[in-house]
Amino acid sequence: MSIRAHWVRGSHAAVALVCLAMLAACASGPVRRVSEPSARIQQLTVQADGSWSVDLRIENFSSIPMRFESVDLALEFDGGPVAMLQLQPGLTIGPESADVVDLTVSPDLAGKLVIADALAAGRSVTYSLEGSIGARPEESRLRNFDIERRSALSPTPGLPGVLR
Repeated sequence: MSIRAHWVRGSHAAVALVCLAMLAACASGPVRRVSEPSARIQQLTVQADGSWSVDLRIENFSSIPMRFESVDLALEFDGGPVAMLQLQPGLTIGPESADVVDLTVSPDLAGKLVIADALAAGRSVTYSLEGSIGARPEESRLRNFDIERRSALSPTPGLPGVLR
Protein backbone atom coordinates (compact mmCIF):
# COMPACT_ATOMS: atom_id res chain seq x y z
CA MET A 1 0.00 0.00 0.00
CA SER A 2 1.33 3.44 -0.89
CA ILE A 3 1.95 6.31 1.52
CA ARG A 4 -0.93 8.20 -0.06
CA ALA A 5 -3.34 5.31 0.63
CA HIS A 6 -2.25 5.16 4.31
CA TRP A 7 -2.72 8.93 4.61
CA VAL A 8 -6.22 8.80 3.06
CA ARG A 9 -7.24 5.88 5.27
CA GLY A 10 -5.85 7.71 8.36
CA SER A 11 -7.65 10.96 7.50
CA HIS A 12 -10.96 9.08 7.08
CA ALA A 13 -10.45 7.53 10.50
CA ALA A 14 -9.71 10.95 12.01
CA VAL A 15 -12.87 12.43 10.48
CA ALA A 16 -14.90 9.49 11.77
CA LEU A 17 -13.51 10.01 15.30
CA VAL A 18 -14.33 13.72 15.23
CA CYS A 19 -17.88 12.96 14.06
CA LEU A 20 -18.33 10.37 16.83
CA ALA A 21 -17.05 12.81 19.45
CA MET A 22 -19.48 15.50 18.25
CA LEU A 23 -22.37 13.04 18.26
CA ALA A 24 -21.49 11.91 21.80
CA ALA A 25 -21.44 15.52 22.97
CA CYS A 26 -24.97 16.03 21.63
CA ALA A 27 -26.32 12.84 23.19
CA SER A 28 -26.54 14.38 26.66
CA GLY A 29 -29.14 16.92 25.44
CA PRO A 30 -29.23 20.68 25.84
CA VAL A 31 -27.59 22.34 28.80
CA ARG A 32 -30.10 23.17 31.55
CA ARG A 33 -28.72 26.37 33.04
CA VAL A 34 -30.57 28.36 35.72
CA SER A 35 -29.45 31.99 35.80
CA GLU A 36 -30.54 34.84 38.02
CA PRO A 37 -33.54 36.69 36.59
CA SER A 38 -33.75 40.45 36.37
CA ALA A 39 -36.47 43.07 36.61
CA ARG A 40 -36.75 46.64 35.42
CA ILE A 41 -39.40 49.27 35.00
CA GLN A 42 -40.47 49.42 31.38
CA GLN A 43 -42.99 52.21 31.89
CA LEU A 44 -44.34 54.29 34.76
CA THR A 45 -47.62 56.17 34.23
CA VAL A 46 -48.98 58.69 36.70
CA GLN A 47 -52.73 58.13 37.21
CA ALA A 48 -55.30 60.87 37.88
CA ASP A 49 -55.62 59.80 41.54
CA GLY A 50 -51.83 60.10 42.10
CA SER A 51 -51.14 56.37 42.00
CA TRP A 52 -48.76 54.90 39.45
CA SER A 53 -49.30 52.19 36.90
CA VAL A 54 -45.98 50.36 36.64
CA ASP A 55 -45.13 48.02 33.78
CA LEU A 56 -42.48 45.75 35.29
CA ARG A 57 -40.40 43.74 32.83
CA ILE A 58 -39.27 40.38 34.25
CA GLU A 59 -36.39 38.77 32.36
CA ASN A 60 -35.56 35.06 32.43
CA PHE A 61 -31.92 34.51 31.45
CA SER A 62 -32.11 30.73 32.10
CA SER A 63 -31.97 28.12 29.34
CA ILE A 64 -35.21 26.59 30.69
CA PRO A 65 -38.68 28.02 31.41
CA MET A 66 -39.17 29.57 34.86
CA ARG A 67 -42.43 30.15 36.75
CA PHE A 68 -42.32 33.49 38.57
CA GLU A 69 -44.31 33.20 41.79
CA SER A 70 -43.45 36.38 43.73
CA VAL A 71 -41.97 39.83 43.32
CA ASP A 72 -40.97 41.89 46.34
CA LEU A 73 -38.94 44.95 45.30
CA ALA A 74 -38.32 48.32 46.90
CA LEU A 75 -38.39 51.19 44.41
CA GLU A 76 -35.98 53.97 45.33
CA PHE A 77 -35.15 57.40 43.93
CA ASP A 78 -31.85 58.93 45.06
CA GLY A 79 -31.38 56.20 47.67
CA GLY A 80 -34.72 56.80 49.39
CA PRO A 81 -37.53 54.25 49.20
CA VAL A 82 -40.71 55.61 47.61
CA ALA A 83 -42.84 52.52 46.94
CA MET A 84 -42.96 48.74 47.17
CA LEU A 85 -43.54 46.64 44.07
CA GLN A 86 -45.19 43.49 45.39
CA LEU A 87 -47.16 40.90 43.48
CA GLN A 88 -47.64 37.19 42.86
CA PRO A 89 -47.63 37.02 39.06
CA GLY A 90 -47.89 33.22 38.66
CA LEU A 91 -46.30 33.75 35.27
CA THR A 92 -44.21 31.27 33.27
CA ILE A 93 -41.55 32.86 31.09
CA GLY A 94 -39.78 30.82 28.45
CA PRO A 95 -36.02 30.35 28.22
CA GLU A 96 -34.02 33.50 27.58
CA SER A 97 -37.23 35.55 27.28
CA ALA A 98 -39.08 38.29 29.12
CA ASP A 99 -42.63 39.33 29.91
CA VAL A 100 -44.29 42.40 31.38
CA VAL A 101 -46.65 42.56 34.36
CA ASP A 102 -48.70 45.62 35.27
CA LEU A 103 -49.27 46.71 38.83
CA THR A 104 -50.73 49.74 40.55
CA VAL A 105 -48.53 51.39 43.15
CA SER A 106 -49.31 54.00 45.80
CA PRO A 107 -46.05 55.96 46.13
CA ASP A 108 -45.16 58.08 49.13
CA LEU A 109 -45.11 61.89 48.88
CA ALA A 110 -41.36 62.02 48.15
CA GLY A 111 -41.82 59.71 45.17
CA LYS A 112 -44.73 61.75 43.82
CA LEU A 113 -42.63 64.92 44.06
CA VAL A 114 -39.62 63.38 42.29
CA ILE A 115 -41.76 62.17 39.38
CA ALA A 116 -43.76 65.42 39.16
CA ASP A 117 -40.51 67.42 39.07
CA ALA A 118 -38.99 65.15 36.39
CA LEU A 119 -42.11 65.40 34.23
CA ALA A 120 -42.36 69.20 34.64
CA ALA A 121 -38.66 69.71 33.82
CA GLY A 122 -38.61 67.08 31.06
CA ARG A 123 -35.64 65.32 32.62
CA SER A 124 -34.75 61.75 33.50
CA VAL A 125 -34.90 60.28 36.95
CA THR A 126 -32.63 57.48 38.17
CA TYR A 127 -34.13 54.65 40.15
CA SER A 128 -33.12 51.42 41.80
CA LEU A 129 -34.96 48.20 42.52
CA GLU A 130 -33.80 46.07 45.44
CA GLY A 131 -35.37 42.96 46.84
CA SER A 132 -36.17 39.48 45.61
CA ILE A 133 -38.01 37.49 42.99
CA GLY A 134 -39.29 34.00 43.73
CA ALA A 135 -39.10 31.68 40.73
CA ARG A 136 -39.41 27.97 40.14
CA PRO A 137 -37.27 26.36 37.44
CA GLU A 138 -39.36 23.69 35.71
CA GLU A 139 -39.63 20.53 37.80
CA SER A 140 -37.76 22.09 40.71
CA ARG A 141 -38.34 23.85 44.01
CA LEU A 142 -39.02 27.56 44.48
CA ARG A 143 -35.87 29.68 44.67
CA ASN A 144 -35.52 33.28 45.78
CA PHE A 145 -33.21 35.43 43.69
CA ASP A 146 -31.82 38.70 45.05
CA ILE A 147 -32.38 41.60 42.68
CA GLU A 148 -30.43 44.83 42.56
CA ARG A 149 -31.02 47.00 39.51
CA ARG A 150 -30.18 50.62 38.76
CA SER A 151 -31.53 52.43 35.72
CA ALA A 152 -33.33 55.60 34.61
CA LEU A 153 -36.73 56.67 33.36
CA SER A 154 -37.30 59.57 30.97
CA PRO A 155 -40.48 61.47 30.09
CA THR A 156 -42.06 60.12 26.91
CA PRO A 157 -42.71 62.85 24.33
CA GLY A 158 -46.38 63.09 23.38
CA LEU A 159 -47.54 61.00 26.35
CA PRO A 160 -48.21 63.22 29.37
CA GLY A 161 -47.45 61.58 32.71
CA VAL A 162 -45.54 58.68 31.16
CA LEU A 163 -41.89 57.81 31.77
CA ARG A 164 -39.99 55.05 30.01
